[in-house]
Amino acid sequence: MTDSRSGLSPCFNPLNCVFFQKEFEDVDQTFEQLVSIAQKIPRTKVILSNENYWKGICRSLIFRFPDDLEILKIEKKIQIKSASRYGGGDLGVNGRRVGRLLTALEKLNS
Repeated sequence: MTDSRSGLSPCFNPLNCVFFQKEFEDVDQTFEQLVSIAQKIPRTKVILSNENYWKGICRSLIFRFPDDLEILKIEKKIQIKSASRYGGGDLGVNGRRVGRLLTALEKLNS
């Protein structure tokens, strides 16, 4: 769950969760770009989307395990969190997902 004033909840298990936060000059444009990229991730279902917050469930290819992907805009910051719902580890899936989001964002803006 999220609070638009304090941000996304922290990762409780770093073995199956990744949290990223950064300030951006044009936070509105960056948020829109990240949401657009996230919505194109294969096997992703959008759960909630508004002007400050986006949440989707991304499923793994073979076993269809659900991971929560959240993107939040707070003032000049963007927070991204990707976390597995089950299991003690994710074999790096959530880290790669956030990395791919950021790489795609960088390519859009270069």
